[in-house]
Amino acid sequence: MFRIKKLDIFIIKQFGMLFAGTFVISLFVLMMQFLWQYVDELIGKGLTLDVLGEFFWYMSLMMVPEALPLAVLLSSLITFGNLGESSELTAIKAAGISLIKAFRGVMVFTLFIALVSFYFQDSIGPNAKKHFNQLLISMKQKSPELEIPEGVFYNGIPETNLYVEKRDLETGRLYNIMIYRMTDSYEDQAIILADSGLLQSTAEKKHLILNLWNGEWFENMRSQELGSSASVPYRRESFVHKKLVIDFDADFNLTDMAGISDDARTKSIAKIRHDKDSIVQVYDSIGNAYYKDARQTLYPVLKLKRKEMEKAMTLASTKDFDLDSLYSKMRPEERRQTIDRALMNTQQAVSDLDFKSMITSDGDKLIRMHDIAEINKYLLSLTCLIFFFIGAPLGAIIRKGGLGVPIIISVLVFIIYYILNNTGYRMARQGDWAIWFGRGLSPAILIPTAIFITYKANNDSGVFNIDLYRNLAMRILGLRIKRNISSKEVIINMPKYADDANVLRKMNTDIVAYVKKSNLKSPPNFIRTFFKYQPDHEIERLSNDLETVVEDLANTRNKVILSELNQYPVLVTKAHTRPFEYKWLNITSAIILPVGLFFYFRMWGFRLRLYRDLKTIKQTNENIIAESDKIIVKQQQKQ
Repeated sequence: MFRIKKLDIFIIKQFGMLFAGTFVISLFVLMMQFLWQYVDELIGKGLTLDVLGEFFWYMSLMMVPEALPLAVLLSSLITFGNLGESSELTAIKAAGISLIKAFRGVMVFTLFIALVSFYFQDSIGPNAKKHFNQLLISMKQKSPELEIPEGVFYNGIPETNLYVEKRDLETGRLYNIMIYRMTDSYEDQAIILADSGLLQSTAEKKHLILNLWNGEWFENMRSQELGSSASVPYRRESFVHKKLVIDFDADFNLTDMAGISDDARTKSIAKIRHDKDSIVQVYDSIGNAYYKDARQTLYPVLKLKRKEMEKAMTLASTKDFDLDSLYSKMRPEERRQTIDRALMNTQQAVSDLDFKSMITSDGDKLIRMHDIAEINKYLLSLTCLIFFFIGAPLGAIIRKGGLGVPIIISVLVFIIYYILNNTGYRMARQGDWAIWFGRGLSPAILIPTAIFITYKANNDSGVFNIDLYRNLAMRILGLRIKRNISSKEVIINMPKYADDANVLRKMNTDIVAYVKKSNLKSPPNFIRTFFKYQPDHEIERLSNDLETVVEDLANTRNKVILSELNQYPVLVTKAHTRPFEYKWLNITSAIILPVGLFFYFRMWGFRLRLYRDLKTIKQTNENIIAESDKIIVKQQQKQ
């Protein structure tokens, strides 16, 4: 028990240090990604450092719950990848400690992170979101900083287009000025030309003072009374000095939080449930009022006298009663008035229902957003645990530490999570999907994935063995590995050159007989290939004999023989006989004609390759036999 406790402390220390680093990196990346959405609206506003600092502070607090799952995923991948790469994980398993027991300490630590994430979202995050939205709206509403460019029209001043040919940066003087003043209508526009000018702001930063020298003022003076007149009166004024006062609020003012407080993301769980009950009650009462109004309008209850009611019931119960007969008895003018009145009532009812549906739809969306905001607080905390049970087993499987493979895998997992989570959120927010389905989409896929990966890692399954899939791909594509036999520094058993030479001579005889009998160049028999399979034991025997000789001669120090051994191809003993191991697969592929033709020509290619391989083996055998005979002669001379 003492060793297990020390092991837990050892793994937690490694995980904790990596978690701190990856959390900072993840938080920075998410903040930058979030900032790019608003950078165009915030740039050039002349915001002070304290305002920007407050903006980034609240942004970082908002991004903490989203950065925690990504940091858990990346740090768990790197931690157990490092343990696997340094063979520490193998030593842990060799000591009788299962992978789940090795996870135990970090699991507790991750559970603590999930609880911190939940507390953060319920207490700190809503307040940060509220202040962030307030800052963001205020920054968007702030007027841009005055940066008058040269040679182009500047429209940063309300209702004014300003053109400056040249600007003196030291004195602030503007030269060759052209101003277009836009007012309520096109006819009331004014054009001002001046040789020079000076633009200044008032002390309270609510107005701009524009001093102009040596210019002219052109202004249309068309009024509403002269709107239909062809002649347009205007005013022209020449001036030596003119002072203009322009409304321009350059100060930064925080907006009111009244409109922000309705956002469900700015509320705690208790506040969400309380406000949701109030919203449901309000919109239920609105819906009941709309229902009563529609019932009275579309299905009015007429108040008739007793005799009139009895007469109407008697008339309605008769078989000869027909409403169309009443319409046919009307005069043409009465028919037209009846149709117009019915059409007008229908259009009015449809317009009324459209307006009411907008109000009820807003209420439904507001209720959905409260439900989604409450689920998100639990979901992000749960994601921390899910990402741990994905990252830690994957790290133990791939056995790669550092910032290479773990980052690639983390990015892929997070992209899948982001697509599922964002798609479910948008569809649930719009009401196209049920809330439980939209918000449960990502955990419904990731939880079984985490269980499967953890199970496979704990049982040392070969499902994630890259070499297994590489060998399978090579088999499908018909690729083979090349021999790489090199000289050994220490040789225990010397090769038996005479015995190996005899085996190779017999092999050459067998190869000649096999090639003559099998006729590998000719196309294979279609029926035997797919329906009457017969194994080729001769090639299997030749392959086994060849590998035995290669294994024995690999102990030689003769460079010629070593070079010739590397020329031997690795025989594929079954690919030239049938496409698949199982008979039913061969029959199925033959019935599906395009598939059968593909595998037929593929097998023919393997037969041709086997023919070339046998020729290469025969020639290599002759070279090795000749070199072995030389070695045998030298050994006999020494004796």
